[in-house]
Amino acid sequence: MNGTQHISVVINTYNAEEHLKAVLEAVKDFDEIVICDMESTDQTLDIARSYNCKIVTFPKGNLRIVEPARQFAIDKASSPWVLVVDADEVVTPELRKYLYDAIQKDDCPDAIAIPRKNYFMGRMMHSSYPDYILRFLRRSKCSWPPVIHAAPKVDGNILKIPASRMELAFEHLANDSVADIIRKNNTYSDYEVPRRRKKNYGCMALIYRPAFRFFKSYFLKRGCRDGIPGLIHAVLDAGYQFAIVAKLLEEKQAKQG
Repeated sequence: MNGTQHISVVINTYNAEEHLKAVLEAVKDFDEIVICDMESTDQTLDIARSYNCKIVTFPKGNLRIVEPARQFAIDKASSPWVLVVDADEVVTPELRKYLYDAIQKDDCPDAIAIPRKNYFMGRMMHSSYPDYILRFLRRSKCSWPPVIHAAPKVDGNILKIPASRMELAFEHLANDSVADIIRKNNTYSDYEVPRRRKKNYGCMALIYRPAFRFFKSYFLKRGCRDGIPGLIHAVLDAGYQFAIVAKLLEEKQAKQG
């Protein structure tokens, strides 16, 4: 359908039944869909089979993050191009057409960063847009580190879709509650601690890092336009930074004691 160029959609899953049907419906016209499942116990695999997805398994073990399974999933794709989609992200028809048009051109970049629309308390958050994520990749030119929040490493050119092209943005279906965000912040901050040990934060970091994150989210990134949800989201962003620094200081105190 698209000449000699093909795109595989790669989706990592773990108990992803809530949004998976909508996600798969949006990508069913790509050349291949690879589901890399981390031993789901819900209806995830039944839904994937109903869409004739290629299913591979990555042992979950004690993992609470997806990054260790990213490269494994990409390696299982058969197309030269991969679009990595989370199990709660919808690809618009406009984005699909844009990507297929791009790979037909001789000057196509080796990776494309795609904006994403995020939602909280029922509304799109200005403070979280464009939230660029590097997800469209020439498979032979990328590698994905197994580290939380890591972006793929690309040996080549990278293009960013303009933020003004909102019709090309991923639609993030997750509409996390305050409790969800607090829970995720706790999990993610655990994984951030080993990454930031060399920073050697002092006590003042408990104040200036959360304060700057709040300022960035609420003012610089226009969260103030989002009313009460924007204010709450900015405070939660600040709390994430506080948790990281507090855990680092806790670890330092334990070593000194």
